Amino acid sequence: MESGTGQVVQCEKCGAKNRVTDRPSRVAVCGRCKEPLSAVSAKPLIVTDASFYRDVESSELPVLLDMWAAWCGPCRLIAPTIDALAAELSGKVTVGKMDVDANPRTASRYGVQSIPTLLILVNGREANRLVGVQSKEAIMARLREYIQ
Repeated sequence: MESGTGQVVQCEKCGAKNRVTDRPSRVAVCGRCKEPLSAVSAKPLIVTDASFYRDVESSELPVLLDMWAAWCGPCRLIAPTIDALAAELSGKVTVGKMDVDANPRTASRYGVQSIPTLLILVNGREANRLVGVQSKEAIMARLREYIQ
């Protein structure tokens, strides 16, 4: 399987996480229990300091990364928008979430001082940034130039 492509889909039967690539002619099955997987994950990919290279820097797709924290009210406010974008942009953009409290190395590397911060990364490099609660339309307006 190609690295950095596709999305991670959690098996509804056994809970295993599976990386699924865009191959319309093939039905994706769980690597653990062999049950068919749903084609689209409606949830953003959880990104950590440890998985950042694999999930973001190596991604062939543009990445929208929500830098957030559990205690942050505005972060909780924007969460449904991030979830909706993950479902709508599947296969076009990798949508991820990174808890800045649990992953301070990456947050520091990108100079995240206010949350929520939405990073748009292309080919592993920051291409754009939105700070604070944003509407779905505002986020899509920034993403359009990076979607093929």
